[in-house]
Amino acid sequence: MSRDFRLRQAPVDILSYELAEEKASALGRMGRALEKALAALREFDAIHPRSDTPRPERRALVAEAGYALWMLMVQREACGLRDTRMMMRDYGVPGEVQMCMGIAPPPSKRSG
Repeated sequence: MSRDFRLRQAPVDILSYELAEEKASALGRMGRALEKALAALREFDAIHPRSDTPRPERRALVAEAGYALWMLMVQREACGLRDTRMMMRDYGVPGEVQMCMGIAPPPSKRSG
């Protein structure tokens, strides 16, 4: 933000601008985290053929993607974005990830 802009604005306006910037930045970070988690899940599925026996590694990837989806949904709500249908379609979020949204993955996955 330029110095001239700051000098002409009231402090509350400057704060509102900074908060809007941070919300947008956080929304981008959460979106990239979801993209990364979904890519890891897709990569795993491409390498390992599906079987009737669920693999613990895959369950962990689904849980991680569900957590990333939850974080993005919370940030979208904070930004006033309520409709999620298009977002789910644009990101290509599988139903199984949507079903576990909000379920926290193991702490070792979140702390990295």
